[in-house]
Amino acid sequence: MAEQQAIVAGGCFWCTEAVMKDVIGVSGVESGYIGGHQASPTYKEVCTGNTGHAEGVRVTFDDEQITLEQLYDVFMGTHDPSQLNRQGNDVGTQYRSAIFPLEGQEDEARAAIDRWNDEHPGQEAVTTIEGGEWYPAEDYHQEYWEGEGQRNPYCLAVIPPKLMKLRKSFQKYLKEDA
Repeated sequence: MAEQQAIVAGGCFWCTEAVMKDVIGVSGVESGYIGGHQASPTYKEVCTGNTGHAEGVRVTFDDEQITLEQLYDVFMGTHDPSQLNRQGNDVGTQYRSAIFPLEGQEDEARAAIDRWNDEHPGQEAVTTIEGGEWYPAEDYHQEYWEGEGQRNPYCLAVIPPKLMKLRKSFQKYLKEDA
């Protein structure tokens, strides 16, 4: 197993986490905050938009089952990377579309954005490539969809369409039990 990590932000981290957990080769998804200027931010602080952080996920995956290129393509294809600082009704810089490449991943991040743009003429991605320190979100945000999210009206409205998009557009990357 060649374990790697990737960090992406595409709106609400609950949504991105739910999608990534169903992808083959993914062994872990951690929700958190990245790309801001404040050390150890809280959810409440990030939600104000004043810390500069994005809600993101750190994905641990086996690159013998899914490559970084494929994982980035799933990420780009399961949110709307053409929306600036928002995803649907979630508005603010904390919901921006961004890739936070780890060492040696920047070229692949740029290539993923280019592929999306080539496949969607007229809908250019506003996805940024950024750096930053990773801060895990509070425990109650982890694996949210599997628990509290199933009773949260927001999640019930937003996550199932993203999961259906994953199943329709990226079926070959789905875990068998997803």
